[in-house]
Amino acid sequence: MYLYLDLLFLGYICICTCCICVSVVCTQAGSLDRLVPPARLTDSGGNGFTLVGESGEETSISHRLQVTSQLFDMLSDNSQVDHPLCEECTDTLLENMEQQLELAEQDSQEYQEYLTMLNNETEDTSCLSTLEHELNQLMLEETNLMKELQVRSLDSQLRSTQTQLEKLKKTNVFNATFHIWHSGHFGTINGFRLGRLPSVPVDWNEVNTAWGQTVLLLSSLCRKINLVLNKYKLVPYGNFSYVKVLAENKDLPLYGSGGFKLIWDTKFDAGMAAFLDCLQQFKEEVERGDSGFCLPYDMEKGKIKDPATGNSFSVKIQFNSEEQWTKAMKYMLTNLKWGLAWVTSKYTKSSN
Repeated sequence: MYLYLDLLFLGYICICTCCICVSVVCTQAGSLDRLVPPARLTDSGGNGFTLVGESGEETSISHRLQVTSQLFDMLSDNSQVDHPLCEECTDTLLENMEQQLELAEQDSQEYQEYLTMLNNETEDTSCLSTLEHELNQLMLEETNLMKELQVRSLDSQLRSTQTQLEKLKKTNVFNATFHIWHSGHFGTINGFRLGRLPSVPVDWNEVNTAWGQTVLLLSSLCRKINLVLNKYKLVPYGNFSYVKVLAENKDLPLYGSGGFKLIWDTKFDAGMAAFLDCLQQFKEEVERGDSGFCLPYDMEKGKIKDPATGNSFSVKIQFNSEEQWTKAMKYMLTNLKWGLAWVTSKYTKSSN
C-alpha cells in the first residue's frame, strides 16, 4: 500500500486526454483510508468533456474543473510534488472554457440587443404618442379649414350668381332667341333661309322652319307691346305654323310643299298676305307710341315696296317668280328685324 502511494506521489499517476485515473485519499493521521474509484472525462456531444460520477449525473465544466482542482490540491498536500493537469487536459479545459466564454459573450450581446430594442420601443411609443397628438391637431385644423371653405364657397357662388344675374339683366331675350340676318339673296332667321331660287332650290322643310320662327317672333313682339291683332291670330306651330282668321274661323297655312308652280295653293298665299297684314298692324301700333319709329320697307295688301327704287314685290307665290318672292321675303324679314330692335331697346330701358 505504501509502495503504491509512493509511486502515486512521485508522479507515476497517468493523466491523459481521454481519462484521468486518480486515487482520492482522505488523510486521517497521515494515511489513506479508502481508494476513490477513478473519475472519467468523456466528450459529450462535441461540446467538451462531461464528468460522470457514481450516480451517473452530468456536471458542468466549471464544476469538473473545481473538483479536479480540489483533487490535485489534496494530492499536492500529501506529497512534496505538485500534481497539475497534463498539457493536453489543460488545453482541452481551456478550449471548453473559451467556448463557454464565447457563449456567454453571445448571450451578453443578445441581451444587450434586446435591451436596446426595448429602449427603442419605449422611444417609439413616445414618438407615436407625439405623432398621434400632431395628427389630432391636423385633423382639427382640417375641420376648421373645411368649415371656412364652405363659407367662402358660398360667398363665391353668391358672387358668381350675382354676376350671372347682372349679365342676364343686360341680355335681351329677343336678341338671344331670334337672329335675323342674310345669306346672299336670302333673308335668314336663326340660320334658316326664307326663299327659293332656280339656282338654289332651298328645301321646303327649311323654308317652313323659317316661317315657323318668323311667326313665333312676331307673335312674341305683339304680346310684349300688348297688341291684340285685328281679324287674325298668329299660331306658332313649328314647321306647320298658321294664321287663324277669327271672323271665318279658318286656318291659313304658312308652310308649303312640292315645287314652285304658277298655279299654287291659294291658302298658302293668303296666309302669307295675312301675316304681312299682322306685321303692318304691329308697325302702326308702335308708331302710335313712338312717332319717330319707321320701317325701311312699306307694306300694303300683300306687297312690299322698296322706297329707293319704287319697285313692289308680292309675298305670294302665284303668278310670281322665285327671285321676286325671295326678295319680298328678305324685305319682310328686314322690317321684322327693325321691329325687334325697337322692342329690344324699349325692353332694356324699362328693365334698367
